[in-house]
Amino acid sequence: MKQQTVRKKKFTKDDFQFSLLALPTTIWYILFCYMPMFGVIIAFKDYRISGGFLKSIIQSKWIGLQNFQFLFINPDIWMIIGNTLAYNAVMIIVGTVLTIALALLVSELYNKVAAKVYQTVLFFPYFLSWVVVSTLVWGFLSYDMGMANNIFKEIGMEPHRWYMEPKFWPGFLVFISQWKGVGYGMVVYLAAITALDKSIYEAAIIDGASKWQQIWGLTLPMMKTIIVLMFIMSAGHIFYSDFGLFYQVPRDSNSLYTTVSTLDVFVYKQLKSSTTGMAAAASVLQSVTACILTLLVNYIVKKVDEESAMI
Repeated sequence: MKQQTVRKKKFTKDDFQFSLLALPTTIWYILFCYMPMFGVIIAFKDYRISGGFLKSIIQSKWIGLQNFQFLFINPDIWMIIGNTLAYNAVMIIVGTVLTIALALLVSELYNKVAAKVYQTVLFFPYFLSWVVVSTLVWGFLSYDMGMANNIFKEIGMEPHRWYMEPKFWPGFLVFISQWKGVGYGMVVYLAAITALDKSIYEAAIIDGASKWQQIWGLTLPMMKTIIVLMFIMSAGHIFYSDFGLFYQVPRDSNSLYTTVSTLDVFVYKQLKSSTTGMAAAASVLQSVTACILTLLVNYIVKKVDEESAMI
């Protein structure tokens, strides 16, 4: 008797439901990530506005890699790239340590109401726009009416013109970045901690393991995959910077130009000065390096620990 083979349906009801669930995100990616990729050709053209967007692109003259050449001839470009890399390197290291530490502390709270309160307070700044954050920072650092200078006056110290003194701003920017974003990263790690098997901790307690031994010997090793994944994603975006942080918070102060200029701010200013081709070239440089770095870091991780790699 021949054995009958049961063919699996190519598209089931469950597939339809999951596809419907993923449809809004798919549409978002198509509209805002894939369709704009057509504009990459601006980086290779002498873009001139001559009607609509498509007409302007078609009629603009091809100039090959000249925009990239002009980009690297710019006397400030290496200072801008250096700022972008330095700030991101510090923020990745500080952010990773801080978010993991806070997630561990909140997860160890016995009072669940207090844990929810702390989690909400830390997560709330993430929802604030950079316009609101820049206003709050201005309220602290304004020369005439800022809280910091008013405190200095009360204790007999000279007030500072904060927006004209570059030496303070690397610390300010790193602090503001972590204050706004640490809650989001903490929630990611906190979700990973919550999903860990509690029976392992019960066995460790029976064996006499202290709280620190549980953290170093159990929690962190079991969180290794998510920590490495977040690091790979962060390293891939090391050529990007938060435009609002570096442009709106310092209020585009000319005195702070060498301290707060990053590639994203450079792209925006090139667009304002109508050098669209150079702005597009800088943006293409960011995208290409992000892709290369993501694959490179993932390759290194895969060689060290294949299970922790992203792909």
